[in-house]
Amino acid sequence: MSESVLLSNHAAPVISGEILTRLDVAGPRYTSYPTADRFVEAYGPAQYLQALQQRVEGGGAIGGAATPLSIYVHIPFCESVCYYCACNKVITKHHERSAEYLEALRTEIDMTVEQLGRGQAVSQLHFGGGSPTFLTDDELEGLLTTLQSAFRFVPGGEYSIEIDPRTIDAGRLKRLAAMGFNRLSFGVQDFDPHVQQAVHRVQPFEQVAELMKAARAEGFESINMDLIYGLPKQSLESFQRTLTQVSSLKPDRVALYAYAHLPQRFKPQRRIDASALPKAEDKIGMLSMAINHFGSTGYDYIGMDHFALHHDSLAVARRQGRLHRNFQGYSTHPDSDLIGLGVSAIGRVGAHYSQNAKTLDDYYDSLRRREFPIVRGLMLSRDDLVRRAVIMAVMCQGRVDIESIELAYLIDFRQYFATELRQLEPLVESGLVQLESDGVRVTALGWYFVRAIAMVFDRHLQADKKVERFSRII
Repeated sequence: MSESVLLSNHAAPVISGEILTRLDVAGPRYTSYPTADRFVEAYGPAQYLQALQQRVEGGGAIGGAATPLSIYVHIPFCESVCYYCACNKVITKHHERSAEYLEALRTEIDMTVEQLGRGQAVSQLHFGGGSPTFLTDDELEGLLTTLQSAFRFVPGGEYSIEIDPRTIDAGRLKRLAAMGFNRLSFGVQDFDPHVQQAVHRVQPFEQVAELMKAARAEGFESINMDLIYGLPKQSLESFQRTLTQVSSLKPDRVALYAYAHLPQRFKPQRRIDASALPKAEDKIGMLSMAINHFGSTGYDYIGMDHFALHHDSLAVARRQGRLHRNFQGYSTHPDSDLIGLGVSAIGRVGAHYSQNAKTLDDYYDSLRRREFPIVRGLMLSRDDLVRRAVIMAVMCQGRVDIESIELAYLIDFRQYFATELRQLEPLVESGLVQLESDGVRVTALGWYFVRAIAMVFDRHLQADKKVERFSRII
């Protein structure tokens, strides 16, 4: 087992401002490889049907031994816009719009069952958005009932939902627990009132604290909080206060994202006063501060932007080398086929990636024709599969075992990746990577910059160097 996997934040390395600055470059998050920007419009419903049929033929039919599915359900609606948001969303106060959407979801679920067979095992379910809690409790329960009649949800699975604290109370949390959700993710971003006003998302600390207390009382197995650094009006002092408030609530997991200001791509961001954004050195200081703060308050650094309490299943999986990664981020479950449901949802079945239509009109039109609403995707090549295995080994285990890759893909690793091994040399000199006789190992320091290491093996990225489409890795 890799030494880097065994390390926890209790032995966190000192990270200098110099190395943070040097590695502050744009790059993919590698929830998949190839990344979603490589999807092509030549991939459509016919190719997706082929992927589903291949799963069935490979043992995915009822009674088969296929790995349980993951399901992602995208609920796009929000009552108000958060200025930083880059998600696919529909801003509306008209809750009656959800009825048509739920009917379309039921059609998509029914079509999926027609191909895979009823009763496919599911070990992961995630409702994301948008704001899933835009739906009423009855609507959420009805949607879950539809899913539960179509699939078989296995005991011990991870069934999670994203929560907008402004749309929920203790009563709703109790109802969610009764429905079978066992994990929550709170969208917090920042607790400072001035920052909240600047991004149009006001939710007092006291409100979230009460919801956390209620969620604990209901017995949710794991609670995540999302934070963003680099927002307008943030300062080192204000962000330290937010970090202290978050750790006082002891969420099981914390996801800490860097704000990427791309107003030319995301219209809501045009409402942000760019002059109010923190300076680059302050943004890097916030990241360093967060790493040190969570490391000293009982959290392990999982990788990328994620922290988890030492006893949390994600931290345990990382120490035991069982960490996985999918379109929802790090996971404790084996690499599973992912069925994406809803507008803009991304799925993965075998060596196929697919994405649904990004507008409600296009999504509805396809389903009225009983046609899967796939508008783009990708069928992975042999090279893609080899590199995906290497990149996910880097991102999840912190080590690439050369013999395992050679046996699985019948290649000479050192010859196949000769260029990449040379490109790793500067990272070796910086103490981020060690090249060993039997593999490539990410050091304790390198784990904090794992995206930069993975990028070396990304053939598409290295070929065109057009990294401006991605967020910065810091």
